[in-house]
Amino acid sequence: MIKKLLDRIFKSKYAKSLAHASNTAKPNHKPHQRAKLTAKNTHKQPDLPHHGALCITHKSHKIDRNLLSNAALKTTEGLHKAGFEAYIVGGAVRDLLLNRTPKDFDVATNATPEQVNRIFRRSRLIGKRFRLVHVLFGDETIEVSTFRGSHLEAEGDAKVTDSGRIIRDNVFGSIVDDALRRDFTANALYYNPASQEVLDFHDGYADIKAGILRIIGKPETRYAEDPVRMLRAVRLSAKLDLKIEAHSEAPIAKMADLLADVPPSRLFDEMLKLFLSGHAMASVTALRAQHLHHGLLPMLDVVLEQAMGERFITLALENTDERILAGKSANPSFLFASLLWHEMLAAWEVHKKAGQHLMPALHLAMSEVIATQAEKLAIHNRYTATMKEIWGMQPRFEQRAGKRPFALLTHPRYRAGYDFLLLRCASGELPMELGDWWTAFANADGEARSAMLLADSAPKKRRRRARKKPTANASVAD
Repeated sequence: MIKKLLDRIFKSKYAKSLAHASNTAKPNHKPHQRAKLTAKNTHKQPDLPHHGALCITHKSHKIDRNLLSNAALKTTEGLHKAGFEAYIVGGAVRDLLLNRTPKDFDVATNATPEQVNRIFRRSRLIGKRFRLVHVLFGDETIEVSTFRGSHLEAEGDAKVTDSGRIIRDNVFGSIVDDALRRDFTANALYYNPASQEVLDFHDGYADIKAGILRIIGKPETRYAEDPVRMLRAVRLSAKLDLKIEAHSEAPIAKMADLLADVPPSRLFDEMLKLFLSGHAMASVTALRAQHLHHGLLPMLDVVLEQAMGERFITLALENTDERILAGKSANPSFLFASLLWHEMLAAWEVHKKAGQHLMPALHLAMSEVIATQAEKLAIHNRYTATMKEIWGMQPRFEQRAGKRPFALLTHPRYRAGYDFLLLRCASGELPMELGDWWTAFANADGEARSAMLLADSAPKKRRRRARKKPTANASVAD
């Protein structure tokens, strides 16, 4: 009885405190912010079914819900329960319509970043150019963005360069505004997991079915706003086997110089996506066709015009594509070491002719090529360090006498250096016999390895005679 009495007393107090909180704090906090958001966007949202978009039902699009990420479903459900709109957007919807498994999922909503951050306990605000929220579920991250408005609005937090490139656009709007701000029609599709409907504002569904990649709006204006869209058009066209629509393609070659205004680090990230798409060879061919590679990999034309150089880069890109399509990882360091190898060879030869010894000349050439490349395409330091190790091992593979081969086998980057050697042999730069020797040497046991060693024909270094230290007695006598 005493226990029941205590429960009744504390439960009543708890109920009163809840009632007091709901009657005071709640109206002054969340409803006020929600009303503010709604009021801000009401004038932008047309009073039409589905915001005036074409509504494609599950019967037509046949998106398989089993291919959806549980984290993406939980994110949209959480936003719906809080009273907000939420859709899976962008490349995920496009890939689902193309019967591909999406690599990642993005969500768009009319909730502000701060509201999203409060709804999900495990989330964090990110971004300067445009504020986003990363919602975390286990090892999966869902990127949530607020519907974007026009960067031309006076009251918005936006900044544009003289060339028209947008460098900051923290401007929120409606779903209609957001669809207009997206780059291609195929990426302007909004899938609602709750109703299983796809909202199509710019005929993206029809373009996907027709195999067309079309930019939204006037191509010249959209490429000026973000020149990286030109690289993205090439990448998506090669990856998804979509033909770039004629009007979208026409200005690309003449506007290629705008890429020089893009931060090198951002260009590197986009090029990395391009080369690791599983269609690197097709992407490079498209880059050359659109004249987009000049400011990124300026030596590419020179190398590809040489029979050996073309063979080498073709093999490197084909090997990368095979690994990606087989579900294996690909090393960006190895890829960029391959793309810049012949440029590095030319610089190495210059330094050797200038009188530098073999290895000092190699190190000078490596630093020179990477520094020059950084001005156009900033390769991350963690990749350039490995690139230098791969390049630095190549002269050592030609040393097959004494203890040197045994020491090379223990190098932490040996496998990458060995694969690079095989690429050089396959392209005709080195005899295949050298690659075959290292393959057999690595697979042999201790005694067999020793028997494979070649005679050491290198001149022996003269050992410097150690200087004798003065004795204690001598110093005392002095």
